[in-house]
Amino acid sequence: MDNQIKKCSGCGVVLQEDNMLQEGYTTSLDNDVCQRCFRMRNYGEYQVVAKSNEEYMKILESVAKTKDLVLYVTDLLNLEEDILKIREFIPNKMILVLNKKDVLPKSVKEEKIKKYFEENKTFFDEIIVISVEKNYNIDCLLKCIKRLQTTRNVYVVGHTNAGKSTLINKLIKNYATSNEKELTMSPLPSTTLSTVSIEINEYLTLIDTPGLVDMSSMMNYVDTKMLKKMSPKKEIKPKTYQLKKDQSLVIEDLVRIDYKEGDKNSFTVFMSNDLKIKRFFHPNHEELKEKNKTRYELKYDSDLVINGLGFVKIVNKGTIDVYVDQNISTFIRNSLI
Repeated sequence: MDNQIKKCSGCGVVLQEDNMLQEGYTTSLDNDVCQRCFRMRNYGEYQVVAKSNEEYMKILESVAKTKDLVLYVTDLLNLEEDILKIREFIPNKMILVLNKKDVLPKSVKEEKIKKYFEENKTFFDEIIVISVEKNYNIDCLLKCIKRLQTTRNVYVVGHTNAGKSTLINKLIKNYATSNEKELTMSPLPSTTLSTVSIEINEYLTLIDTPGLVDMSSMMNYVDTKMLKKMSPKKEIKPKTYQLKKDQSLVIEDLVRIDYKEGDKNSFTVFMSNDLKIKRFFHPNHEELKEKNKTRYELKYDSDLVINGLGFVKIVNKGTIDVYVDQNISTFIRNSLI
């Protein structure tokens, strides 16, 4: 078969058997997956592939030229700072899919999450909270797709590691009539390298797209071992620290938060349970102070978001200094929880 038309069923890249150093390499064009996907699935070996966003933008532009329904999948633990930015590229009907509810504490109710996004209802045709891992609200999502789809094609878009491919695999498992295709999943960014079409049944074909790479996310600047540690595998057990002025929190060797001004305050960390957190009196410690510093003046009930890592809920107003690598973005929002 012509290697220009056969694609990897796992990540969508064009298969080739000429150069093992280039993406899409396979030992034989009779195979359905590339060597990279094969080794990820069978041996847990991960290989980073750097992809620019230029190709992704072209894909979004092509989606915008259709009238097809779009699923915009995002990770509840790592919501984008501007979740509406996708509307600059795609005017299509769109469902906002808030994924990974299972990693948030069970005490956080779906109604409270949806209420947080009510102000954005005019930008999305539907907002739905799901957990692929727990099969939560997947039936509701399918019903919503049926109600809003304009053709049989439905595009799945979002940032890397939001869970797009995992969601599609769940839809295949739950509803596909005969398709045995499975997308490759891993904790690494850029697992899907090109568009992949999956026929679920006679009325629905899902089209997976490469994740938009957020170059300000911490996920792009840590090794595989730390990436796995950062990625929650089960429900987060929030850790709450009562900080006084001049006390600090340090999370691994990734981020430092100094409480500079304010009354005694509550800092609740919503991040992977595997991460180590230290508290100390900061005038006596220089740890991580070589990193880039940003000062924030907090109002009541704010979240400090560290892109790719999670967030810290801070109850009272005050002043904090945040030290993190200069490539990684942080921002303040109203408390999600």
